[in-house]
Amino acid sequence: MTDLANPTRFIALADRLVPWLGGLAALVIAVGLWMGFNAPEDYQQGITVRIMYIHVPFAWLAMFIYTAMAAAAFGTLVWRHPLADVSLKAAAPIGAVFTALALITGSVWGKPMWGTWWVWDGRLTSVFVLFLMYLGLIALTRALDDPTRSARAAAVLTLVGVINIPIIKFSVEWWNTLHQPASVVRLDGPTIHPSLLWPLLISALGFTLLYATLHLMAMRTEIWRRRVISMRRMAARGAETAA
Repeated sequence: MTDLANPTRFIALADRLVPWLGGLAALVIAVGLWMGFNAPEDYQQGITVRIMYIHVPFAWLAMFIYTAMAAAAFGTLVWRHPLADVSLKAAAPIGAVFTALALITGSVWGKPMWGTWWVWDGRLTSVFVLFLMYLGLIALTRALDDPTRSARAAAVLTLVGVINIPIIKFSVEWWNTLHQPASVVRLDGPTIHPSLLWPLLISALGFTLLYATLHLMAMRTEIWRRRVISMRRMAARGAETAA
């Protein structure tokens, strides 16, 4: 962790990992989707259940990414880790895209199942709030010119918003919603048949690897962006001093 706090060493590590992670992500996603689209149809939902193999990973990652951002926010405020703010800022757009995809694929799945594209039930509303929180964090990190102020403000807002994650998770238990209760992460074990469960888990792993790849690439880009800004400011100060 100490070595990775050095941006130069982090960039070197990212350069080595990104090609391998990207290739592995593509392979695992391909295998997961192939297994999913060759899995048996659901006895109630029929062929529409196959949307699950992209919708559920997007929904899981929407929450996972925000949780990771909360950990980065804690690192910014408590440990002042040099790359914590970089991680948070780089993850926010990825999280926003994954959340948007979860909402879109959920609507596509909901139309034949519920007869409507959208309902304001607890799960859908709380995920939509999560999407708005991502957009707010993206706007905040770009609105303040001072990196220190921007980092602290984004970290505080992220930690305040993390209360929405358990609301999303337990919304199907706290309120009467159209979403079914948890069927994978349960104390008594998954209720999904293995022929459907394994493709789902492999797809989720593949999309998680994709997120890791995109996150490393975005962090690397953000470090270079900050270096360019710093060099430009130094050049401007040098020009003012010379004048």
